Amino acid sequence: MLNSEAKEELLDRGYSRRQLGRIATLVGAGAAIATAFRPEAAFAQGQSGRAIKGAVHIGSNECWTGPFPDGVAAAAHVAANGNRYDPDGVRDDLTKAVAMVEKLPADYILAWPGSSDPLNRSVVTFVSPTKGLVTADPSYESPWRTAEWLGAPVAKAPSAPGKGADVKAMLAANPNAGLYYICSPNNPTGVVTPYEDIVWLLNNKPKDSVLLVDEAYIHFSDARTVAPLVVGRDDLIVLRTFSKLFGMAGMRLGLSFSSPAVQKKMMRYDGGNVLGMLPMTAVACGAAAYPLFDAQKARKAEMRANRETTIAWLTKRGVTVYPNSDANMFLVDWKTKSATDMQAALLGEMVQIGRSWPIWPNVSRVTVGSADEMMKFCAAVDKVLKA
Repeated sequence: MLNSEAKEELLDRGYSRRQLGRIATLVGAGAAIATAFRPEAAFAQGQSGRAIKGAVHIGSNECWTGPFPDGVAAAAHVAANGNRYDPDGVRDDLTKAVAMVEKLPADYILAWPGSSDPLNRSVVTFVSPTKGLVTADPSYESPWRTAEWLGAPVAKAPSAPGKGADVKAMLAANPNAGLYYICSPNNPTGVVTPYEDIVWLLNNKPKDSVLLVDEAYIHFSDARTVAPLVVGRDDLIVLRTFSKLFGMAGMRLGLSFSSPAVQKKMMRYDGGNVLGMLPMTAVACGAAAYPLFDAQKARKAEMRANRETTIAWLTKRGVTVYPNSDANMFLVDWKTKSATDMQAALLGEMVQIGRSWPIWPNVSRVTVGSADEMMKFCAAVDKVLKA
């Protein structure tokens, strides 16, 4: 339940009393976004597909392999001490590891059971019926689904194939938005929005709005992070996840970087109860894996090799691939064939690729898997196209 202070704050921002119930569903009782936007809800909306047993799974941007061995060992140790809420202080270990790597003050770092909660909580905190959300298009839909569900306006600035977010178009789309959202590298395109463009938007947006930069895929990239810019600012949030390069999608662990003042605003609806729901096995795994620079570099190199080999094969086959992906995904333009039909045809060959976005209905997102998985994908594409 929302307390009286939270209710008044939301009413002051233009929400109706009827809308308060939806907000309570999202962040009430510590359940946060997991209640309303859990994976089952996303599947029901056709946003993703459940893994088909026996198929090649290259549709959900998961890592093709599991957590780093050092992380698995740390998680196993914690599992053996599962009778304790926080054995050996692993929560502090994670904060220390992240602070060391990112060179951020510890009080600017929060760990979450996944990154969906802070992503959608940011929408609840900074978006309202009078202060909307702005995103690139295509991009990760979760923020705009949340804003639309709450009855807040959403503006989408189209991106050109192979390009990052058009930040000037984003600002023009709503010069008075409450929240501007950039995913970089972007999902589904994999394209990086240049650091200088993000800084431009940060410096030119309304002073009372917030910029949210989702860096879920940055560990696959050499792009410059904007995380250091959060220090001393109350208008920037940077998100990270362990679901991608770290191979921990099923373990549920994410991070947010922002000032203590921003954190306080994000926690005012439920007192931050969700932070007590961290799975300690994931925390231990993440703490052990975060400083493993050489292992991360090797995994990134393997992904890039598999991606470039696959793109080269598709290009030689005459299939159009949108350029400049710097993440573990790329977009394939089937031209006259719908992405939905191609997804179904490839599934008939037991290869499960990703979905499409409304802005490009003939374009499919393909996750980069192992070398063997990408060979099976190429063979399936060849068979389907010949048919």
